[in-house]
Amino acid sequence: MRPLIAPSVLASDFANLQSEVEMLNKSQADWLHIDIMDGRFVPNISFGFPVMESIKGHAQKPMDVHLMIVEPELYIEKFREAGADTISVHIEACTHLHRTVQQIKATGAKAGIAVNPHTSVQLLEDVIADVDLVCLMSVNPGFGGQKFIENTYRKIEALKNLMVQRNSQALIEIDGGVNQNNAPLLLEKGADVLVAGSFVFSSADPIQTIADLKSIK
Repeated sequence: MRPLIAPSVLASDFANLQSEVEMLNKSQADWLHIDIMDGRFVPNISFGFPVMESIKGHAQKPMDVHLMIVEPELYIEKFREAGADTISVHIEACTHLHRTVQQIKATGAKAGIAVNPHTSVQLLEDVIADVDLVCLMSVNPGFGGQKFIENTYRKIEALKNLMVQRNSQALIEIDGGVNQNNAPLLLEKGADVLVAGSFVFSSADPIQTIADLKSIK
């Protein structure tokens, strides 16, 4: 199966956000990946509801919203109203993870869990069968353009094994440092969705770069 490609809008040109979104509409991108940062869970701040609603006004593809925030349960419904199709929360930020997953699903959105590089996927054992997506961070979250963490390959394998044991149908998403060099092995190990930010938006031809990632088998 060909991978799903989710360009990260965080790496786009914010001064020309409408044209960047329209470019993604024309491309082979499957989703738009939206990173929400609060300056508390991660040492950076991105954007909030007004910008997300503006993106939604032009986007013709599903919005994959990644909440890098504390207390995400306070904002789930608001992000759904702003256009989120998938909402991923960090396992490290959720005291009552199962409850938050059910809260996301109650809005009609797909539920995802994001996992930092240092966090064991075994902690997902009791909730993996209830989610639609697991986002493995292959860099430390907060900033784009970071170097890919090689341990991610082993982590995908461990997650796949856990999913088989628990009969989970979740998609595995990889976020951070994805490029044409590591994408083939990521897919071989079991990844389904590739998030690419700087690699796409810094390329000379983003539409072709997306097409090249999409063509990897």
